[in-house]
Amino acid sequence: MDFFKPEIEGLIVITPKIFKDERGYFFESYNKKVFEDAGIVSNFVQDNQSFSVKNVIRGLHFQAPPHAQAKLVRAQRGKVWDVAVDLRPQSKTFGQWFGVELSEENQKMFYIPRGFAHGFSVLSESAVFQYKCDNFYNKESEGGILYNDAVLNIDWKVPFGGEIVNEKDKSYPWFEVYKKQPFFN
Repeated sequence: MDFFKPEIEGLIVITPKIFKDERGYFFESYNKKVFEDAGIVSNFVQDNQSFSVKNVIRGLHFQAPPHAQAKLVRAQRGKVWDVAVDLRPQSKTFGQWFGVELSEENQKMFYIPRGFAHGFSVLSESAVFQYKCDNFYNKESEGGILYNDAVLNIDWKVPFGGEIVNEKDKSYPWFEVYKKQPFFN
């Protein structure tokens, strides 16, 4: 496996070694020891899966402490643009985002530690998206930032005006509101 660490500390893009032949392919999607050797020390306790159609944007979501979650995400089917926003006020990259394309073709995975908001957009006709979490979901700790926040200026790679976003995600506050009352320290 290849572990790429972008400029934002804690984020890791994982590219598995894929073994292909006339039957199809095989790859190891998770190995606790290999991941720990690469700096990913998380005890995953919950797996989630979603199905979405083209131009759907889900996010930006997070769980506030003490129910914050680290996530290991991937597109099992289709193609998504996956985004993480640094919400750690003490971080030198606070308020910055990083995006990566995850697809059934490239089989990349994205590790997002606690202290980040997360979202994705669907670039293919549909996508099945999977994520492992290191803490259980807690409704009272659920939070989010408006997906089209002007300060964050995230390029979701979806045609402007063509995005499909649910009402809950449209109701989240701007990043400026979050900056005044951060959850992660």
